[in-house]
This record gives sequence, structure tokens and C-alpha cells, in this order.
Amino acid sequence: MSGRPPYVEVNTAPNTPPGEWLTQQHEQRSRSASQSSDLGLHMAGPSGPGRSQTPPGQIHQRGTSEMRDSLLPPAMGTRRYSEMSLSEASVGSYATQRNQARMASNESTSSLLPPPNLGNLRRYSQLSLSEASLASYEVDHRMSTSSMEMNDYKRAGTIVRLHDRDDAEQWKGVKRYFYLFSPVLIFTDVILYLLYLGFRLYCNIDVQRTTKINAGPAWIFFGVEFLITIPYLMNNGWAMFALKTRNRPRLRLMGSHDLPTVDVFVTCCKEDNDVIMDTARASCDQDYPQDRFRVIILDDGKSQELEQMAEEASHMWPNLIYMSREKIPGKPHHFKAGNLNFGLEQITLLPGGSAEFVAALDADMIPEPHWLRACLPHLLTDRKVAMACPPQLFYNTPRSDPIGQSLDFFVHVTEPIKDTLNAAWCTGSGYICRRSALDDIGGIPVGGIAEDVATSNLFIGKGWTTAYVHEPLQFGTVPEDFSSHLKQRSRWCIGTVENAMNMNFYLYGAKIKHMTTLARLSSFLIGILSFYPILFTISLFSLPVILILGRPLVIFTSENQFRWLIRAAFATVISRRIMEFFLYIPAGYHTGQRYARYQIWMAPYLCISLVRAFFLPKWLGGTSGGTFKPTGSLGSALNERDAELRKGLFIRMWAILIQCQAVFHLLFVWFCITGATIVTYKCFIVELDTYHILQCMITHAWWPPVTWIFLCSSMWAPVAYAISPPTVPDREELLNRDDKTGIAHPREVTKKTAFGAQAFFFEAEYTITTVYTALCFAATFFLF
Repeated sequence: MSGRPPYVEVNTAPNTPPGEWLTQQHEQRSRSASQSSDLGLHMAGPSGPGRSQTPPGQIHQRGTSEMRDSLLPPAMGTRRYSEMSLSEASVGSYATQRNQARMASNESTSSLLPPPNLGNLRRYSQLSLSEASLASYEVDHRMSTSSMEMNDYKRAGTIVRLHDRDDAEQWKGVKRYFYLFSPVLIFTDVILYLLYLGFRLYCNIDVQRTTKINAGPAWIFFGVEFLITIPYLMNNGWAMFALKTRNRPRLRLMGSHDLPTVDVFVTCCKEDNDVIMDTARASCDQDYPQDRFRVIILDDGKSQELEQMAEEASHMWPNLIYMSREKIPGKPHHFKAGNLNFGLEQITLLPGGSAEFVAALDADMIPEPHWLRACLPHLLTDRKVAMACPPQLFYNTPRSDPIGQSLDFFVHVTEPIKDTLNAAWCTGSGYICRRSALDDIGGIPVGGIAEDVATSNLFIGKGWTTAYVHEPLQFGTVPEDFSSHLKQRSRWCIGTVENAMNMNFYLYGAKIKHMTTLARLSSFLIGILSFYPILFTISLFSLPVILILGRPLVIFTSENQFRWLIRAAFATVISRRIMEFFLYIPAGYHTGQRYARYQIWMAPYLCISLVRAFFLPKWLGGTSGGTFKPTGSLGSALNERDAELRKGLFIRMWAILIQCQAVFHLLFVWFCITGATIVTYKCFIVELDTYHILQCMITHAWWPPVTWIFLCSSMWAPVAYAISPPTVPDREELLNRDDKTGIAHPREVTKKTAFGAQAFFFEAEYTITTVYTALCFAATFFLF
């Protein structure tokens, strides 16, 4: 098949807004599903109504043939996917055609039902695979993501553009225009802060040169400020790439015929079976022809109960399959990567062979009904795209997110910027890969604990591209206890460093041969910054020591230097506050603030994990995995987020402060407050007049913007969590469940983190220190 795809002449149905059209499609889909259920999809056996009376001995053979026929593409030339403009006229017309097609297909139920042999769930092992089942077909495209002429692609029933930007729902209106100023503000802020540090350095050197006094504490404080600033400068410098416009559109794959085939993996290992089945049911309930995709539960926990639950569900969804691998003692299993590779091997043995595309979902990640239709167009319109991945979002995040469990800053700020550089990483769940691309890199890489990032890097290094689909397409659960959160985040940190080391920090080597310079720079910065908690933790715990010693934090040789130091500090504080308002727009201002505080209190835990994983020998406590582990035994679950079942205050404090080692956070706060109190008292005792008392207080403890207060409020997070953990409703209360099918999706109100008292406290503290800095600045004109 050559030349431009034939256009379809349509009769327009004006005055049909896109929102109403999508609602009509959802209602029509629900009616179709109900009719299909009445036609026999709910029957458990192969001989029920709507199924032929095939003797048991013949089911396997006939089912294999039919499944192979249903998964293989029709005998036609190259299928071409293009794009149509979603104007009101074309939308109305296409809606009419699609409804007619669904009604016609309902009259012919056999065309919708998968082959009978999938009605009985079974564990697939060794099945013969003919050459025909390995047939593949090429997806040609006449569109690139960088240039899309809408009027040239009005072919109804293919791919439509719902919006010029895929993140249109995340942030709208003037916010998008304000965000365009963020690179300029970042650049201004970085320059002002470097000038401030340079002036501080000059004053320290000038004092040492002219007075010969011991200025050790001042140099230590300068080092603390400098080390704290390094990741800030690197992150903000990297965020300058926001200047590069990201123009990924919101696309939808339409129609119900000749759609690409997909194998959807649901990976699990000893998670709650109800959680796994909610993901499996939602995966089966995709707005996608049932004979064009399969859902495979890859159970690394080998649960007989889960297998039974999957078999029962397969009577309603015959394209649901359960698999579990045998783990041989002494042979590496490679965790999730090994489980995924097992699935990739097994689907080639299924009737019809492997699908064109392979998707994967974590056990708790419930996909939206349009997940496949939203992600697939980005793979179909560009043959170089190896993977399309949506953000990981959550529906059980506590109010104010007190310990920073959401990934909102990463998925709404970091990943979109990486996407502009062709360096988007796999988010770990919800991604869809081209099977040929997976084969090109040798499957899912093993040997590490962050197979998702490693897979992304190998794709990009091989010359493929990755697409970050910035739409809310899946919602999962965050860990429900403090210890699990620490293990998860330390594992991610170790995995990021492992990948960076395996890729030579993205500087050289065959694995990154085709990676662009900007993609290398982006990944290099993230890899290097993953080591930074070590230096940050060392500098962090030196601050209370300086305060306890009672020596000046800032030194100068003249009153004029003192005034200009305060003015320079004020300039940096105000520029940073303004910059944060703009930079945090995509994720939300309070989300950005939570992320900044999370990086501070989490640093000691990541430091311990990094040292154990990469520096300490085994005889000194080093481990190959390196993930944080609480000391002793936590015993029974704390149930800290259940108001009725949570353990008492003493048990929670012991578990979090002692066993999870948050006692160091408590000591940090105690020593800082004690040191600041003592030095302030000394200023009142030693100095005689108001001018020198204020100058003593400012230079010894209260130097604007009073960094130690921000650090203490951040380090207090795990202690506050132990004292007053958040209450989260039972998972079932967070879901809307269909009583007939058991399908559940998160309630709309649970999809965003609610504002709470802790967020108010943090913002109040930040505002007070900013006002204090402004008052010090004003005082330089009439008091100092």
C-alpha cells in the first residue's frame, strides 16, 4: 500500500463539543459492554451459552488457531496511522460512525468474543509456534511529532488530536505563560546567589588577611551554605532546559478494527491479592477490542489464591491469563526484571505469538479505561519511539503528604523537561514498549534494582526515542508505613547510581553511542546528584556544632561590608521566592516546597544506603543492595495511618526514632535550637546597646534567611510523623467500585494531595523568615 492514505468523506454533525462527544463514547462503551455480557461473556465454561459445544480434547487445538488468527494482522499492505483534527464537525461525524460500528459489532457477537479456549484459564508453558504466528507488520507514518499539519490528516477512524498539549488538564490559562519566565528567573537567581557567595568569600579572606583572627566557624558555615547550594544550582541550571519548548500533543487512537495488538503485564510478588485483582480487572476493562490485547498476571509470589481469583475473573474476561515462574534455588532470579523477561519469553509461546507492543503495570497501579488509546498513538506515529510512559500518580497520599511520598514534582516538572531532551525515563509502571525495540536491546536488563531506568537508557543509547505522555492515566498506592517508604526511596537512589555507573555516567561507551549530548548531560547530572546526600549530610550535621560553639557565622571588616552582606542575602532570598513560584507551577507551589523539604530530611537515610552499597566492605556492614533497613525488628505493623488500629505513641516513637534511626533528626533539631538559644542569650549579656545586640544576634545565629530554621522544620518531619501520623481512609473508601463487575477506579477527590495543617505551618514559617529577611534589609538603611 503506497501513497497518501485515502481520506474518508464524512457528514458533519455540528455543535458537538469534544467534552460531550467523549461522554457519549463512554456511555456507548458501557452499553456495549453490558450487551456483550448478556451474550455470554460472564459464563465460566467453554460450553456455556454463547460458546460452541467443543469436546474438551479439541479446545486447545482449535483455540490456538483462532487466537493466532485473531492476533495476526489482516492480509493487507502497510497500515498507515495518521492524525485528524478534532474540530467540532469531524468529532460529531466520527462519533456517529463509531456508534454505528459498535452497534453492528454487537449484532455479530462472535467477532467480538475472543476464541473459546481462553475462557478456561490455564498456565501456559511449552506451546508450538508456527512461523505464521511470528508474522509482523510495519507501521508506517506520515507525521512526526515536530511537524503535524492538521488539515492533511483528516482520516476518520485512526488517530485524533484532542489538544496541542498532552498536559492541558494539568495546568491551564495564564499559568502556562507565567512558566515561560522560569528560565530567566532561574538564571537571575543563580547569578545573584553566586555573587552573594563570592562576596562572602571575599569578606572571609579580607578578615583573615587584615586581622589574623581564627575564622574557622565562619569558613565552616560558608562551606555549609556552598555545599547546600550545589544541588540547588545544578538542578536549577538543568531546569534551564525548560526554555526548549515541549510540544507533545494529546492523541487518541480511534476505531475498533485493525488495531495493534498489545500484551499487558501485571507484575506482582506477594502484594495483597485484592489490590492485584483491581489492577487486573481495570486492565481488562480497557476501551479496546478484547481480541486485540491480553492481560497477563506475572505472579512472582506463586499464590494459589491469586491464581484461583484470576481463573474466576477469566470467565468474564477471557483474555486474562495467569503465569508464574519456577525459582530454582541458587540461580539468580533478578527480581522484577527477571519476572518481566519470563513474561516476554512466555508470550511468544502463546497462541498468536507475541503482540506488537508490550505494556507493564505495577500490582497496585489501576489504569484508566483510555490508557492504551492514549499511549499507543505516540508509538504509532513515530517508528523511532520505543516506549511511551505516563506519570505514576497515587490515590492514597495523606493530606499535606507529610513525608513526601508523591512523585508530583518529578512527573510534572522533571520528566517533561527530560522529554524535551529525548531523555525521558520509564516511570516504572504504565509504560508501553515496542516489542521489536525490546528485542533490539536484549529484553529487560538484569543485574540492577532499577530495571525501568536501565531499559530507558538502553533504548536511547541504541538510537530509539522515548515519549513521556503527560496525562493522568494510572493511579496507584504509596507505601502505608514509614519503614516501607524509606526502603522504596533508598532502593530508587541505589538503582539510579547503579545505572549511572553501568553507563559510565553517560560520558562514553557503546551503550550510549546514539545518545544526544543534551540527553547525556541530563542523565549525568541526575546520576551525580544521586551521590550528593553524602556530602550534604556531612555539612548538615556540622551546623549545630557551629551554633553550639557560639562563634560568628558571618565575618566582615567594616560596617559597610556588613550592610552589603545583608542586602546581598536579601536579594538572593527574594529572587529565590519569586523563582520558586514560577518554577513550581506545573506541580503546584506547595508540592515544590514539600519536595525541597523531603530532600533534606531524607538525605541521612540515602547517605547511609549509598555508603553501605558502594563504599563499605561487607565485614563493616556493606551490602550489595544497600537499601535502608531498620535495626532490630519492627514486629507487627504499626498501622500508623489507621485511626483505630494504630499502635500507641510509645511504640511508634520507638519504631521510628530508634529502629528507623530518626533519633538523629531529633538530635539535630535539639542541638540547633539549643545552640541558637545560648548564643542569643550571650548577645544580651555581653553587648551593652541595642545596635550591638542586634548585630551580635544576626551574625551569630540569626543570619538571614535563618537557614537553620528551615533545616530544623524539614528535619522534624519524621519526628512529627511519629507523634501525629496522618489518618488515611481504608482503600475501599477511596475507590468507586462497580458491584456487578468488581471494577474499581479511584474517586476524583483522591487523585490530588489535599492541603493540610502541615503545609500551612511550613508556608507560615517560610513567610516569616522571608519577612524577617526583608526587615533586616530595611534596617541597613536606617539602623546598621
